[in-house]
Amino acid sequence: MHVDMSSLSAVEAYATMTQTIVPRPVAWILTQNDTGDYNVAPYSYFNGVSSEPPMVMFSSGMKADGSMKDTRHNLEARGECIIHIAHREMAGKMTATAATLPRNTSEVDAQSLATAPMPGSDLPRLADCRIAYAATLRDTKTIGYQWLGFLELTSLYLEDSVVGSDAKGRMKVLADKVDPIGRLGGGEYLLAGELISIERPS
Repeated sequence: MHVDMSSLSAVEAYATMTQTIVPRPVAWILTQNDTGDYNVAPYSYFNGVSSEPPMVMFSSGMKADGSMKDTRHNLEARGECIIHIAHREMAGKMTATAATLPRNTSEVDAQSLATAPMPGSDLPRLADCRIAYAATLRDTKTIGYQWLGFLELTSLYLEDSVVGSDAKGRMKVLADKVDPIGRLGGGEYLLAGELISIERPS
């Protein structure tokens, strides 16, 4: 089967891409609302794009009514966020925070998500996530319907249970302990299963 991507509508292109660019990491992004409480929402058009400076990028579309999503609004207003990598026990609540709610509604409160201090940031992190990055908005770009946010990572929280060391004594993040969620198409997710390790050529 051959698909001419230029012949697809935006909805068809989204459905096709999200079912074939798999699995995708999910950035569960916490920002501060205008009212001082916290918005949190998942984004799976997300990945690392640079290590000098340490930077990630995520993409945000618009709400159904044509207004900007709250994460974008909050980032453009205040420039800071906390990016979480969720694990399987968080999948239900993470997905629930994708709902479109009125501006300045706190998904953190609505989902009874516990928070904890995040070193290096005035924002809190979600206490039950095993990985969290503090980040600042470095740059933006709008291409067609999509807004791209480039976030510089300034601080990292790792739960002690996911930190080990390799044969050379260097820090190693234990992927099986992280148990990250990978996004597939629609409502499907991939959970950690068998891990394989293949030595990379020098």
